[in-house]
Amino acid sequence: MERGPIPFAGTRMTRLLTRSYAATALAYTASYVLLDWISYVHPLSVSGITPWNPQTGLSFALILLFGIRFIPWLFVAPLAADGIVRGWVLPFGVETLIVLAIGLGYGAATALLLIRGRFDPRLSSRRSLLALLGTALVSTAIVSVAHAAVLVAFGILPTADLLQASMLSFIGDMIGVVVVTPFVLFAFTRRVLPVASWELALVHLVVIASLAIVFGFSDANRFQLFYILFIPVIWTAVRFGLEGVSIALVVTQIGLIAAIQLSNQSMIDVTVFQTLMVVLARTGLAIGMVVSEQQQTNHRLRLQQEALSRVARVGTMGEFAAVLAHELNQPLTAIANFSRLAKRAISQQPPDAAAAAAAADSAIEQVDRAASVVKQLRDFIRLGRSEPSRISVARLVHEALSSCRPELDRLGVAISANIDRTLPDITVDALQIEQVINNLVRNAAEALSQSGRHDGLITIDAEHDRAGKIWIRVRDNGPGFDPDIGQQPITPFTTTKQNGLGLGLSLSRSIVEAHGGKLQIDSGIRGATVSFCVAATRGAQAA
Repeated sequence: MERGPIPFAGTRMTRLLTRSYAATALAYTASYVLLDWISYVHPLSVSGITPWNPQTGLSFALILLFGIRFIPWLFVAPLAADGIVRGWVLPFGVETLIVLAIGLGYGAATALLLIRGRFDPRLSSRRSLLALLGTALVSTAIVSVAHAAVLVAFGILPTADLLQASMLSFIGDMIGVVVVTPFVLFAFTRRVLPVASWELALVHLVVIASLAIVFGFSDANRFQLFYILFIPVIWTAVRFGLEGVSIALVVTQIGLIAAIQLSNQSMIDVTVFQTLMVVLARTGLAIGMVVSEQQQTNHRLRLQQEALSRVARVGTMGEFAAVLAHELNQPLTAIANFSRLAKRAISQQPPDAAAAAAAADSAIEQVDRAASVVKQLRDFIRLGRSEPSRISVARLVHEALSSCRPELDRLGVAISANIDRTLPDITVDALQIEQVINNLVRNAAEALSQSGRHDGLITIDAEHDRAGKIWIRVRDNGPGFDPDIGQQPITPFTTTKQNGLGLGLSLSRSIVEAHGGKLQIDSGIRGATVSFCVAATRGAQAA
């Protein structure tokens, strides 16, 4: 079997950069130089070795995202950074050997990850994350020792500093990979990142507060107090998974370096803090991966349940079709026979009016019987017997969205529900109204997906009008409805989908009208809005 990097959809920025080799290379080089300049803190003499090297993580991300054809730039960027940031203070031969060690070491490490063909840049599996961390551990150790050995061999550093230089370089490069690489990979490959929320903002405030506590006490307590930072990082990992914890680690690392600079820590203390940061980052990533895998498992289970439900519905519809054919066959046959009798009675000379009228009456009875059969089956198909109960609008919407989120995730569509919890309760058949919301959300998601939008967003809100009705609106930022569809009544088998049956809106309208409400659609240049209303429960008070 042919091996190679696992393909991924990526974001629009990723695809644009992939098409332009020069733009990607220049953007990487400029970012590398900028990160080298920002992170040039507490260097070991003139060696240029520091305990924080985020640019190494950027180098890993470049190759893992865009391929091994960019490996030559792993030599160019460090050489440019040495010249711009440090002015090439080292002899040319030393500079060349150090750049070769960095380029060859990290180029070989990232190429090995891609050539083996099992690494996913989206870090969607535990295997990929462990492969990244394991490769980073080995490659940074080799490159760090080689870097320090070159400096010692040419007399830039004394032999006694070989271990310290190697450790300092190893910690700096390792922290760069475990913090920066996952963050960049997620930023370029994930369509849906953690949505900004008060909880996420609170976590970052806790990180800042924890750093203030760590560096607000005496030097003797700082290393013990550092473990306070595990609280917000683990909190983020548990609540937001691998993507969320990658953001928290970047914020923590930047805050840590800023606090170190403001408190004038020694190089030894900086190295210890960065070592603890490596442990914190690996712990956060491990917990985040476990949480993300659990979320993926739940997502797959929901998709399988939906698939089984669809199969069951198809089977049920087959049974309904058989029942319908059986129940309608007799009245239709009788209608045909009575029609022939009426025709024969009228054709006689003279016409037998009494016989024709009797046959027509009998045919009408059979028509009514057929209509009754269809109505009964329609009522049964329409989610069965109505069982109204009192429920809050917020809970109703939440329950409805819980069943369609897997489909939204698959289509890459975001959804936002802004439901005022002070709205009065409503008395409805919850299952039927949830089906209405599901239909409207799925219609919007499919329209967004078919239009090719990468920023698809569905918004659900609700309001209480003066007539005592609760209006629930489903908005999207898609192409909207065809003008002809928007102006016509909602009827069965009217659809704009390529494979649609045209029953979704019609069924939704029937359910809403059965609850004494109405459904309406509006379309404009900013998308479509489908609204429906139901009556608020009498005597219900806002919570």
